[in-house]
Parts: sequence; C-alpha cells; structure tokens
Amino acid sequence: MTRLLMLLLIVALTISSATAEPFRKVLSSVKQNVQVGDWKLSPADAKLKGNWSVRQRELHGGKQDGVRIIEVDNGTLQMTVVPTRGMSILRVVSGEVHLGWNSPVKEVVNPKFINLQSKGGLGWLDGFNEWMVRCGLESAGHPGKDSFTNNVGDEATLELTLHGKIGNIPASEVQVIVDDKPPHRIRIRGRVDERSFYGAQLEIWTEVSTVPGSKVFRIDDVITNRGAAEQEFQVIYHANHGAPLMEKGARLLAPVKRVTPFNQYAAKSVATWDVYPAPTPGFVERVYCLYPLADADGRTLVMLQNAAADKAVSFAYPVKQLPYLTQWKNALPLGGGYVTGIEPGTGFPANRSVERKAGRVPKLKPGQSRRFTLDVGLHAGGAAVKAVAAKIKKIQGDQKVQVDTKTTIVK
Repeated sequence: MTRLLMLLLIVALTISSATAEPFRKVLSSVKQNVQVGDWKLSPADAKLKGNWSVRQRELHGGKQDGVRIIEVDNGTLQMTVVPTRGMSILRVVSGEVHLGWNSPVKEVVNPKFINLQSKGGLGWLDGFNEWMVRCGLESAGHPGKDSFTNNVGDEATLELTLHGKIGNIPASEVQVIVDDKPPHRIRIRGRVDERSFYGAQLEIWTEVSTVPGSKVFRIDDVITNRGAAEQEFQVIYHANHGAPLMEKGARLLAPVKRVTPFNQYAAKSVATWDVYPAPTPGFVERVYCLYPLADADGRTLVMLQNAAADKAVSFAYPVKQLPYLTQWKNALPLGGGYVTGIEPGTGFPANRSVERKAGRVPKLKPGQSRRFTLDVGLHAGGAAVKAVAAKIKKIQGDQKVQVDTKTTIVK
C-alpha cells in the first residue's frame, strides 16, 4: 500500500509540474475592457518564493494626472515602466548606479497634454524625461517635411514631428507575467498600436523583464505590420543618462568601424567624441553617428562609464537588428538638461526623407514582424567595469576606427 501511495504521489507531482503555468495578470486590456487600478504582487501571491515585488500605481495632479506606472523590484534592481507613455522606462536603480537624468520636465506627462505639432514639431520634448523612450514607429528623428502618397494616389508632403508618436501612445494591452520555473523571470508586457486610416498600421509588443537578484534587464520588442500593404518603419531606443554616469571625464566605450559627426558643429570636436565635458553654459548639442562592430555571434557591446571607471551601464544586442548607434551629447548646466543619449536604432535621427535616401528606412511586408532585443547591465566597482571594457576591446580587435572630420549624414 505504501509503495502504491508513493507511486500515486509521484504521478500527481509529475502532472502538476507538467501543467504548471506562469503567473499572469492582465492590468489593462482594450479587448477585455479592463483597467486595474493600484495593485501589488509579491512572491507569495504568485505561489513562489523570493525577495521581489511588482506594483502598479496611478499618478495624480498636474500633467501626470491619470498616468499609470509599474514598479519592479527584483531584490537588487528597481525599474519603473510607464504603460501610459508607450511602455517607456522612466528610471532604473541598482545601488549607486542610476539610469536616468535630471530633466527640466519633472512630471511623468500624460500624452493628452502633449501636442507633437507645437514649436515647429518639437512638442515631443514637453514630456521628455524618461531613461528610455522609443522613437518611431512610422517615423523617427528630426521634424520636417517628407513625401508620401495620399489617399487618391497623388504625391504629397507632410510635416513629421520629432521622434514620431509611439512614445506618447498609451498601451492597449498590459500584462505582468512571472515564470513558474526558476529563475522566475519577471516580465512586463505591453502592446502599443500606431494606426491610422490611410496611414501606418503598426503594432509593437514590448517586454521588459528581469531575473530576481540580477543587475541585468532585457528589452524584447516585436514590431508587426498589421496593414494590407508594405509599410516603412523606424525605431530608435533613446536611452538617456545623467549623473552619476555622465560627468566630466566619463567615456563611451564602443567597438566601432566608423564615427561620423551629425553636422558640421559636431565635427569641430569629433576627435573627442568618446569623452564627456563638464556642464557648460551655452553648450550646443553634439551628435555622433556610429557604425558598431559585432563579435562572432553577431552581437555588439557598448558601455558608458563614469570618470573613475567604477560605475557603468552596458548594452548588448545583435547588430543585424540595430545596425546603427547614435551618441547625443548635451552638456548643459545641471538641471538644464545635462544628459547623453546612447541610442541603438534601425537608422540615425535625421529626418525620414534623409534616412530613406541613405537606405536606412526598413520596410515590413503585410503581416511581417521584426524583433529587437537588448540586454542592459548595471555595473558597480572597478573590476566589474574593467571586465566589460575588456570584452569591448576584444570585439574591436585590430579594426581601426575611421573618424570622419566632415558630416555625411545631413547635407
């Protein structure tokens, strides 16, 4: 009898293990007409063990009224995702390493208060304070005129706005998923739609995830053309850093084959493209266009480190997915926007008309998808930063860097 009970117990446990599913909570759904308010999740709620939590809050007052944020604490790393603003990532913190910046925009602005057309197409800047905001999807880059075929088949022009619309579109579907099997990855998934009649019909499923206790998190996105015709698209991952990583003497380490200044003003200091200046009154932004190298697996690795090389953030991703890297230096005084952007993308941030001529505007056939995956690591201590630097140096190898003294991007 004892052996029979033991056998039945083993079978039951086997069936239970085989049928176990990840914890899943729908926080927002257009399809289901669901919107959950303030909400918290602990390991016990998911019938798991560990030291982590997920929390959704709704913000109130001012221009942030009605914005929902999701705060993930994996026990070592804390990050804040903003479903109301296109699934952007507001900030990330792990010990003394902070990802984010001191923007003049202090509130997490609800998109309903953003007019993208204002200030000559620069209205996007009225809500710009995230650590990472996606630029796209129909267009990304500088505002200005571009051509298109209108609804009666004629060639027409339109005014594109800075960096497109996706960062100011609330997510239509938002889910929290926690894997039932170790290491119990925590996933925040959202779908953002950029759709118009006689216009773009693009969908992006975003996923920001992390493993409990890790100092690494992953951005995993899939963009799909839901229209009936071939569709252009663009995406730039505009990741922005201030103190403690950006400071006088901070450096960008990147294995690259070529560095090109975005304009002639940036060309004046292209020789020191990888080194950051102190906060400078009257500083005019400088942008450099980088062509990253890849390792044997097709992946690149770039790192922003502070002056002492004991704090850093790294980005690892397939070059085939994101073949271009933009570096934005904006060394204005503290509080006025002392920030640098490290921006992997399908192209550079010129107007779409310029990018199209350069062959940097990809297309999707009807129903076709493209995937983009970035692993972001936070590093503390000289040994940890040095180890990443050694990997970057190995990818660079004997390849000499071509540093252009004149721009070939914007003419």
